[in-house]
Amino acid sequence: MHLFLLGVSHRTAPVDVRERLDFSGRDLGAAVEALASRPSARESVVLSTCNRSEIYLASDNVPDARTDVVSFLSEYHQVPADRFVPHVFEREDGDVVRHLFRVAAGLDSLVVGEPQILGQVKEAFSAASNRHCCGPLLTKLFHSSFAVGKRVRTETALGEGAVSVSFAAVQLARKIFGKLTGRQVLVIGAGEMGKLTAQHLRAQGVGQIVITSRTLARAEEIALAVDGVAAPWSELLNVLAPADIVIASTGSQVPILSRAQIEAVMGRRRRDPLFIIDIAVPRDVDQAAGDLEQVFLYNVDDLQAIVKENMTRRGAEIHDAEHIVVEEVARFLAWHRSRGAVATIVALRQRFDAIRKSELQRLDGKLSGLAPDARAKVDEVTRLIVEKLLHEPTEQLKALPDEDAQVAYTEAVNRLFGLRADEPAPQASAQEITKK
Repeated sequence: MHLFLLGVSHRTAPVDVRERLDFSGRDLGAAVEALASRPSARESVVLSTCNRSEIYLASDNVPDARTDVVSFLSEYHQVPADRFVPHVFEREDGDVVRHLFRVAAGLDSLVVGEPQILGQVKEAFSAASNRHCCGPLLTKLFHSSFAVGKRVRTETALGEGAVSVSFAAVQLARKIFGKLTGRQVLVIGAGEMGKLTAQHLRAQGVGQIVITSRTLARAEEIALAVDGVAAPWSELLNVLAPADIVIASTGSQVPILSRAQIEAVMGRRRRDPLFIIDIAVPRDVDQAAGDLEQVFLYNVDDLQAIVKENMTRRGAEIHDAEHIVVEEVARFLAWHRSRGAVATIVALRQRFDAIRKSELQRLDGKLSGLAPDARAKVDEVTRLIVEKLLHEPTEQLKALPDEDAQVAYTEAVNRLFGLRADEPAPQASAQEITKK
């Protein structure tokens, strides 16, 4: 059984191709179920994020798997294959393991250390598992990737510190106010940066979010997206007065808030701090307003400096995170290699146990005079002898360093003992042998 991966990401495909193959907004479970109906896709997972769409398969036939995945993507998204095939990347076996582990660790993200990616990997596996599209190989692979993500998060600082302007603004607000629960937010302007910052603040449990813009319809649209309310542009100073946090991001060529206006507003409010995030270029707020008592004014350059510092700090953690990935890839591949010898190990144990039972049956007449507990003791002792004899060969077969050596040794054992290891073994026995 081979691992196979085919996908597109920010590293291989332009945004228009990624958009055409995007699964977000669709039922991932239905998608993976449709994929799993293909002959080569015995085990399937569909992973979708804003910057990647990846198909993971466990398959006996990699060429057929590739054909089936390309066909599935083309039919499911109604996109001709020649539009996206030049942009896809592929991985097989150990390279699939390394890729997924790096994805789960946040090492393959557009923003290194992105914290959301591990949750998206878990959602992808859950959708496939709930539709019974995951067998033992992909189940082990994805659970191992969760462990990698957890190790990187707990053993390194890769995910610490804001690495986007919008999130840096939120972190600054938390330094000023502590908890942001219940704080009032005003967003001036209806651009994407203001919207994104408001969404981050909403996730922190802020109170009311007011959106004001020269175009009321656009303000209402953003307000709906962030669970806020819209206010007319003429009410700017009135909605500014109760605000604790202000996000200014208009396209104005001149400041829309002067020092005098903010000073007048401060006189109408309690002595609580006013935190202003001016992420507009040119700036929306008169720089002199930052000199007022209890006014904390930060512009986009201040936030970008914080982002740059945090990115530098994250870069120092990449080496440790990559080392964790290397360790966990080796662990997984050792487990995977051990599965190749399972059928032979099971057959060998069955052969030895059959001989043991046959000999006990042949000696049944001579043992008939023994008491039942003595007969049971004989059975236990002979069973333990077989276990001890097979322990070392079993461990050696499972620990062979590469697949070629494992194939050679298992074939030799099969021939030496006349085994038929290609026959399916009892499930419980195989599980007992492979568990660690």
